[in-house]
Amino acid sequence: MITSTAEAAGDGADSGAAHSTMTHPPRSLLLAIESSCDETAAAVFDSEQSCIGNVVCSQIDIHARYGGVVPELASRNHVMAIADVVRRALDEAGADQEHIGAVAVTAGPGLVGSLLVGLEFAKGFCFAHDLPLIEVNHLDGHIQAPRLRTAQGFDEPVWPALALVVSGGHTSLYRCEAPGDYTEIGWTLDDAAGEAFDKVSKRLGLGYPGGAVIDGLAKKGDPAAIDFPRPMLKKPGHHFSFSGVKTAVAYHLDRVGAVEGEALNDLAASFQEAVAEILAIRTVSAARKHGLGHIIVSGGVACNSRLRALMKERAAHRGITVSVPPPGLCTDNAAMIGVAAWARASAAMRAGGGFAQHRVNARSSWFAGRR
Repeated sequence: MITSTAEAAGDGADSGAAHSTMTHPPRSLLLAIESSCDETAAAVFDSEQSCIGNVVCSQIDIHARYGGVVPELASRNHVMAIADVVRRALDEAGADQEHIGAVAVTAGPGLVGSLLVGLEFAKGFCFAHDLPLIEVNHLDGHIQAPRLRTAQGFDEPVWPALALVVSGGHTSLYRCEAPGDYTEIGWTLDDAAGEAFDKVSKRLGLGYPGGAVIDGLAKKGDPAAIDFPRPMLKKPGHHFSFSGVKTAVAYHLDRVGAVEGEALNDLAASFQEAVAEILAIRTVSAARKHGLGHIIVSGGVACNSRLRALMKERAAHRGITVSVPPPGLCTDNAAMIGVAAWARASAAMRAGGGFAQHRVNARSSWFAGRR
């Protein structure tokens, strides 16, 4: 499934169509590429916060039948999709290859096979056109995603800030002094929050990915129906744990058997409430302890409606503001990679640099900043 800027950004988004008749100077635009997991994405920028083309090709339908991402399938489908995705992004921006002055690409963390597809395509593009290549940390992209001016009423991040990156593979807290200057102060000790959603969904027979399905059911259920545990809330520090909540759901199902209808809605709402409370309470507490008045929330789980509402509610109670991207920019996309890369790319374009990054390679693990 392929989506473009308007669909990815949500209501009030700039569709990019208005840019299709613009004339761009040669070598003035940034092309960004993302392929760290199971989305093949490309975006085009004409300034730091102005994304004029943004295309995402999702593989959800391919992996859903297996209950999760199959790395080999993900890599193969990136190979088949990437050239067309880049072409579509350029078309949406009203640009051609000669308008591109630099290329930014996700180099990690992620699935190595997936990363390599985007990285090698970007290196080939840069080699062919003698352009500078900018490697970007995927997590840095998530942290900077709220900086994209794509939705009406968006909240520009205020620096320094506390960032929660929460997805299927990551759940971490970062003290952010400025864009690109981060210290990781908390992380999950076991499952990522999104992983817990997917595993509970699988146990309930709801399919993959589980987050959106559970969110939908939870809206019809009672979040107080089942008292699932909230691990780590009384522990010092800023780490998370979600395996206990997941196990509690399994024990509940062992006792009561299969659930459906109202009972299923109540279970979904109760589980979601436990996860959202852990994330919101721990994040707001960390912001207060570090004297930070602004919180950034991003990553795929930031699409969750209850987390978005609860984070803003608890933060507001403490006088803390919150920036959350539109749902389509919480999940993996290349626009967030472009905004994270623009400062370096712009400097390289002004300097007239060419391709010199032959040794850039994919990294399965790559911390975003200090620990």
